[in-house]
Parts: sequence; C-alpha cells; structure tokens
Amino acid sequence: MSLNHSRKSLSSSSSREKHTLFPIFLKLAGRHCLVVGAGKTAEEKIPTLLAGGATVAIVAPAATPKIQSWARDEKLFWTKKRFDSRDLDGVFLTVIATSSKAVNRAAFQEAQQRGVLCNVVRDRAYCDFYYPAVVRRGPLQIAISTAGHSGALAQRLREELEYQFGPEWESLLRWLGEARSSLYDDPLSPRHRRTMLHKLASRKTQEKMFRRWGLSPKSNKR
Repeated sequence: MSLNHSRKSLSSSSSREKHTLFPIFLKLAGRHCLVVGAGKTAEEKIPTLLAGGATVAIVAPAATPKIQSWARDEKLFWTKKRFDSRDLDGVFLTVIATSSKAVNRAAFQEAQQRGVLCNVVRDRAYCDFYYPAVVRRGPLQIAISTAGHSGALAQRLREELEYQFGPEWESLLRWLGEARSSLYDDPLSPRHRRTMLHKLASRKTQEKMFRRWGLSPKSNKR
C-alpha cells in the first residue's frame, strides 16, 4: 500500500468517525482563517475566530450587514466573490457555511487535499473539528462537545454549567494565576510547590476566598 493511499484512507469520513475526538484549546493569534459564506450562519461562527486573534478572510458574493460592518471596520477581509480553491492558499483553518451542500462539500475536499483544518457547518461527516458549547469565565473555559450528535444537548449542558460556575470564578482564576506566579518566584522544592498549588486550588480555599471577597457562588445556592 502506498503512503499516499494510506493518507487518503486515514482522512476518509468513515475512518474519522471511528476515533474519539482529540480535545485541545487552539491558539489562533496571527493565523490565517477563511470563512466561505457570509450569511447568518457564518456570522455566528466569526466572533470566536476574531476573539482568538485570527486574521479572518471571507469569500462570498453577498454578506449580512453585520459582516459588512466588520469588513468596513477592518476587523476582517471580505472578498465579494464565489469560492475557488486558490482561496485556501496559506490558510490554517477554514469554516464552510454556504447555503449549497455541493459547494460546501467541494470546498471541504479542497481543504483536505491541502491539509487545512475544516468545519462544514451542520454537516458533521465533513468536519475535522466541531464548535463546542463553551462556558467562559475569564481565563476559565469549559468546552462541551457531543461530536456533532446534539448541539441542543451541548447548549443545555452549557447553561447548567454557567449556573454552577458563575462570574465569581473569573476572580478566583485570576487570583490563582497571581498566586502561582508568586510560588514559582520562591525557591521552593518542586514537591512543596506542587503541594501548595493543589492546596490553593482546593474547595476549602475556594470557599474561603469567595467569603473574603463577599461573593456568593450560585453553585452553593442549590
């Protein structure tokens, strides 16, 4: 079996579905990301790319007023045209969100050939990655994925976790970050430092700090 044939087999949709997802938090700052399509669906996917610091390019014959506004403000680059394979030159990650299933899948195949990470929105068999439901509390991010099986369930779980992990957790995480930096500045043994880090992250310390700050975690009200 040739190496090229092996790669094609590994990249097939059926092969991908047999494996578990690899959970990572990806740094997109300075990366070139392409969104194909500029309707409401694409509009929903763009903010997280911008928040991650990606350089975002859009290709679509028409765009929503919001996307046009982002383009005028130079938050992203919109080219008023239909997609062709050259749009993927130098791209790290792409999100495909046109109203044409044929165009979406053709764009996915082009991305596969170029080794570009690709998500075809609402077509789980044509995705290298999925958008998770995310709870954000400053540095704390909790991501939930159902591997494309039920976005509705992921959203429900996110809402429950948002209740459990309220805004007070951002304060806790920032305090822990400062405490961690101080510990690494001190000449402690690795074992002692590890013990202290786990003590700081304990529930007992968490509740003590919340009381000190006059915060009332929602999770304690249930």
